[in-house]
Amino acid sequence: MSEQKRTGKLKSTRWFEGDDVPAFVHRTALRAEGFATADFEGRPVIGICNSWSELINCNVHFRALANSVKRGVLQAGGLPLEFPTMALGEQLMKPTTMLYRNLMAMDVEESIRANPLDGVVLIAGCDKTVPAQLMGAASADVPAIMLTGGPATPAVFRGKEIGVGTDLWEYTDDLRAGRMSREEYDELEAASGPSVGHCPEMGTASTLAAVVEGLGMTLPGAAAAPAIDARRYQVAGEVGRRAVALAEEGVRPSQILTKEAFDNAITVLLAVGGSTNAVIHLIALAGRCGVELDLDRFDQLSRRTPLLANLRPSGQHLVEQLFHAGGVPALMKELEPLLELGAPTVTGATVGENLAAVNRSTDRSVIATLAEPVKPAEGLAVVRGSLAPGGAVIKASAADRKLLTHRGPAVVFDGMDDLIARIDDPDLEVSADSVLILRGAGPVGAPGMPEWGAVPIPQKLLEAGVRDMVRVSDARMSGTAYGTVVLHVAPEGVKPGPLAVVRSGDMISLDFASRSLDLEVPAAEFEARLADFVPPEPKYRRGYGAMFLEHVMQADQGCDFDFLQGRSENPEEEPYGVLRGMIGGW
Repeated sequence: MSEQKRTGKLKSTRWFEGDDVPAFVHRTALRAEGFATADFEGRPVIGICNSWSELINCNVHFRALANSVKRGVLQAGGLPLEFPTMALGEQLMKPTTMLYRNLMAMDVEESIRANPLDGVVLIAGCDKTVPAQLMGAASADVPAIMLTGGPATPAVFRGKEIGVGTDLWEYTDDLRAGRMSREEYDELEAASGPSVGHCPEMGTASTLAAVVEGLGMTLPGAAAAPAIDARRYQVAGEVGRRAVALAEEGVRPSQILTKEAFDNAITVLLAVGGSTNAVIHLIALAGRCGVELDLDRFDQLSRRTPLLANLRPSGQHLVEQLFHAGGVPALMKELEPLLELGAPTVTGATVGENLAAVNRSTDRSVIATLAEPVKPAEGLAVVRGSLAPGGAVIKASAADRKLLTHRGPAVVFDGMDDLIARIDDPDLEVSADSVLILRGAGPVGAPGMPEWGAVPIPQKLLEAGVRDMVRVSDARMSGTAYGTVVLHVAPEGVKPGPLAVVRSGDMISLDFASRSLDLEVPAAEFEARLADFVPPEPKYRRGYGAMFLEHVMQADQGCDFDFLQGRSENPEEEPYGVLRGMIGGW
């Protein structure tokens, strides 16, 4: 039972009500900022958790979004208090933002828990900021609603609208193969990145925005509105108003993030042809919520869910076209027979009740129907076998279907430095039938599990016209990337297991139909190699990096820290500390 329903009081009243020293100090802290007692007395205090940063072009417009949220909070009778958290920018941050997702989640969780917040608005955009904020809010379990930042304006290169990643990878291959000049490539760079906002194709950021709608943690239609569109700011005001209502009603993430919500989110993920990164983030979020979710559930739902959104990299269009075609609500309207319609959402209504007011899209070139999908079901699959006993994922909707059943010799690279040094070596022993394997790119090995999984095609094969090969790694892959790429192999290559001992020349077999990925090495030989395996020295021996290496779980468990599983048991009784009495040390 929520504290509001049990006591009739908001959480923040524990800070501000009374005549003792702590209450005096708490009130004067806000009065020093220019607030009168009437501004917060008896009003819900809504924290605005802002991941704004000039280090992240995806999130740099968040100050303006936060202002719109504040307007909505004030209109609904609440007090908005904005606070910053760590921000993670995919482009600039090294070795990878994934190394810091859990740190940001801890920052968000503890900031929410430690302060007099009756509710919180989570403002996020770039890839890892969305799951980090959701994970932190789920663990703190204070009423919360998310506002994502919206996709950037598409760039235009030679008359064609292009995204941030999908088109870049194609043009980069053209450059390496000699089909594009350096001057033309410079022209591409000058045209790219015309506005703030996250990737305008169905990369990880756009995927997670859609997934948040699927989870019921934002308002319908909030995912796809462009970052610079006035309607993004109108949604922000609505989110602020709804945050006040959630605080007054005492609706917590634990009541929204149920098993049914995760099934809906996965169904949306599959229907938009979303990023494989969402698999890791949803598993991690489920672990915070106490919901059982494993890789096999993604495969089960994939077998029934076709691709409905014709968006790159699995289709043709960009997210702005999805918005104009009706957005995620119109997509979910087509998915109605596959959704858990009774699942609650932050609107106060169920998924089914929300969809009752949604019209079907009239643009079938962007949003297809279940009867006539863009591509059939099984767009994402989980493969297991003697090379990946803990499982791995493959985005079949963005792969060459002819390569989904393939057998070939391994070409093994030990880490990114080795790959960079040898991938374009004309003497590299490789053919179109080879299976490129990258190890040492997982959560512990890299460290942090960077998006290195879309291993480039060797230059000599590109020049010969090869455009796709089977690639296997313990890394992740950008949601904007494509190809026959097997990712998230568990256990990773620095842990004792098959990926650690595979050698160049070993035969690798991928069979999508049977969901198998096998290393064809005799058992005795495999055991001998395993006995000789010596794990590499850890990349960090101090600080956060050392803590990460000690506590991070493998990809099939969401790469969360082992000690962060679960949520607060009694969030209404937190935080610890002096909230009453005539003593200092508050």
